[in-house]
Amino acid sequence: MIETEVHQRLRAYLREQGHTQWPHHLTMARLVARALRVGRSALVQTDSLSAYQGTHRLSYLIAALLWPEPAILALPDRLLELVLQQDIPDLQRRLPVVKPVQTGDRWPEDSFRGLLVTSAEGWLRDRLSGSKMSSPEAFSLEASGSKPSSAAFSAKTTGRFPDGIPTIIDGASDLEKWIRTELSTTLPPQAWESLMLAYPADRERILDLRVRLTHTILQHPANPYSCHLIDVPERTLLNELRELLMAYGVMAYGEGAQMPTAWRAFWQQLDQPGQLAWAQMNRELGSFALCCCPTDIDCTLVPVWQRQPVVLVGAALDMDAQAVRYRDRLGLGDMTCLRFGPDRHNDLIQLYLPDRLPMPNTSHFKAAALEEIRRLLGAKQMMDESPQADPLNAGPTVIIVGDVPLRAQFASVLAAEFGSRVQVESGVDSRQGVLITGWEYWRSHQSQFTTPSLMIITTLPIPSLENPLVAGRVAMYKRRQQDWFKAYLLPEALSMLQHAIAPVRSLNSTKINSTKNRSHHRPENHHLDDSPNSYSSSGYSLGSAFSEHNFPDSPVSGVVAILDNRINHRSYGRQLLAALSPAARSSYLDVGWFAPYADRC
Repeated sequence: MIETEVHQRLRAYLREQGHTQWPHHLTMARLVARALRVGRSALVQTDSLSAYQGTHRLSYLIAALLWPEPAILALPDRLLELVLQQDIPDLQRRLPVVKPVQTGDRWPEDSFRGLLVTSAEGWLRDRLSGSKMSSPEAFSLEASGSKPSSAAFSAKTTGRFPDGIPTIIDGASDLEKWIRTELSTTLPPQAWESLMLAYPADRERILDLRVRLTHTILQHPANPYSCHLIDVPERTLLNELRELLMAYGVMAYGEGAQMPTAWRAFWQQLDQPGQLAWAQMNRELGSFALCCCPTDIDCTLVPVWQRQPVVLVGAALDMDAQAVRYRDRLGLGDMTCLRFGPDRHNDLIQLYLPDRLPMPNTSHFKAAALEEIRRLLGAKQMMDESPQADPLNAGPTVIIVGDVPLRAQFASVLAAEFGSRVQVESGVDSRQGVLITGWEYWRSHQSQFTTPSLMIITTLPIPSLENPLVAGRVAMYKRRQQDWFKAYLLPEALSMLQHAIAPVRSLNSTKINSTKNRSHHRPENHHLDDSPNSYSSSGYSLGSAFSEHNFPDSPVSGVVAILDNRINHRSYGRQLLAALSPAARSSYLDVGWFAPYADRC
């Protein structure tokens, strides 16, 4: 069986390398190989550190290269070049393998029997465009409940990638974001020009409606998110615009209408139930973009997953090993699920949780948080400037401030005290720099920065109800009488938190590997599971790994400080702490955390 061959070849490869940075390679490779052979979809959750470092990629790459049948590997754009120019060529030389590999935005030809490496977003775009009836005829028939014609149906079944080809998708953590982006319709400010060009006789009336709509939208109070849900006044004006265009003589959905494609798509989506519509505003320019996206995407995705078996690989998808909530949101049916937890010894962080700080929604929080930040920066600076400081222990400080106004205030105060070391969402000194950032920026740019040795999280990444888009999705859960906090806000926070601290965990791994190299210590082979038929996921699920003190035999390096006291005093705090494990937890600040590595181990 392919599972046995993959197991044996990978095991030999790992032994040839002398060590493995990730202890679950064999189990994951066998699971992927089995999914390819049986044609059953699978979901693999890795830990956030392996996703950040990319150590898990070896497992699915070997399975895909040894699988004798055609397969597709869909990767995030940021990984395509690395995998094509480094990972795959290295495996082709060392294994070796003879399976042909091509890259492109479509399947090469019917006779191709190799591995196609493509963009995950491009693959999704093709699949989603095939699942929607994009023609005006299809839309009108769907709205009326009639059966679509063969021409409309054929648009649903054609695409750049054939059905039935097993597809491995890495980066499943971003899958929902990619899908929502692809399913969104946006009318930028310049779309009004195209509308006036298409309806020259009504140019003045269209211009008047745009001015009135702009005035109505800008009447909403400003918020840090620069957006506002489209409400009754805006919808009234949009309906007036549509009636004007229809009165021009041609139905907006009619065959051959002069309605610009972008506007037709916007009207069609806005008319469908369960849509979230909002205006993205630029108050300085006095302009806005109209946006529309479905609140639920599961029904749209069901036919996508049915067209081929998929192996989804990602980190921090769900705290549950079966990923029930994640699969429900993405319309994923029954599939094999496996979840790998972090290494309790090598991935340990020092977690500082001061328990006497005021809550973030109080007026005293800002001053108390700033004072705690000063203490942490002072302790780290003192140790960094020590003559015995180990370069491995040095690294910048990352301060994550989710609240936009608070971020600017913190940056102003800290820059006045610490000077140019402090930067807001831009490059910093690799040793003593201080980066102040929001959650999204850090999530998308963390690989571009030197690994931080200290991370300060001012508030938990629970989506704010002050964000109109968050409030819109919460309203949908409320209408269905569902627990919107557990179904939406908490899973978002858990995922973001695990991804955010991954670089701090990697600092510990770097030190451990460096120490082993200095002592010529050969890693033990007990990390390699020698049973080729073992598929048990027990031992891979996340367990409790907390201590009120440092683990005596475990090198603790990176420090994560959380200044949001909700983690200590709210019922959901236990789930947040579980997501942060393994960690050595402390409620007091110990300067020794920043001591030279050699002095502590």
